[in-house]
Amino acid sequence: MEENKKIPQHVAIILDGNGRWAKAKGLPRNYGHKQGAKAVEDILVVARDMGIKYLTVYAFSTENWNRPETEVAALMTILKTYLKSSIKKSMKNNVRCQVIGERSRLSDDIRAAIEELERATAGNTGLTFTIAINYGSRDEIVRAVRKLADECKTGEISADEISEEMISKNLDTGNIPDPDLMIRTCGEQRLSNFLLWQCAYTEFYYTDIAWPDFDEAELQKAVDAYGNRNRKYGGLKDDAQ
Repeated sequence: MEENKKIPQHVAIILDGNGRWAKAKGLPRNYGHKQGAKAVEDILVVARDMGIKYLTVYAFSTENWNRPETEVAALMTILKTYLKSSIKKSMKNNVRCQVIGERSRLSDDIRAAIEELERATAGNTGLTFTIAINYGSRDEIVRAVRKLADECKTGEISADEISEEMISKNLDTGNIPDPDLMIRTCGEQRLSNFLLWQCAYTEFYYTDIAWPDFDEAELQKAVDAYGNRNRKYGGLKDDAQ
């Protein structure tokens, strides 16, 4: 990469196409989800080596419960296995892990695995890896608004004090910066209820590559594309006419 190309501090990825990838190969959709989990492990190391500081992935949305029960059950099994196996790998690579999303609908063993992973990696100082499980951005915003409303009721804050910064801090991602780059794989070009508030000024990159085939070369393409963007945040840059 040329020296003038910028590395995004925070990359978010919508992991799309696992099932379609498997179906195209005549394999069960669940096999695609397993390969998708492996692709996450590989990209995590690549992102860290590129100098990316935060990586956030959309693993399971609030809408994914509408899939067939057998597929949901398989996804939960894969997630539980992934969460448990991530401890050793995260400690080896100095990765701090956290999970965002509404946890009450998750099973006790999934919640326990999340808590164990977060606790074990809390002291790591390298890349921060955020996994969105049972996450929906509208649900997240509603939860944040309710929390602020409760604080207004108790007199902790007044309605006039509520600001964009305060709302941001009360979202699930309140401890990390907003994404600089959002990647979606497998040809779809929508956010699908992912980080709606946080992506106000995020750069978007879409690729037809299905997630299990998204590798180091593909991430480099996305980062290079980001490096060529002129991020103005509503203003003008020096080279603007």
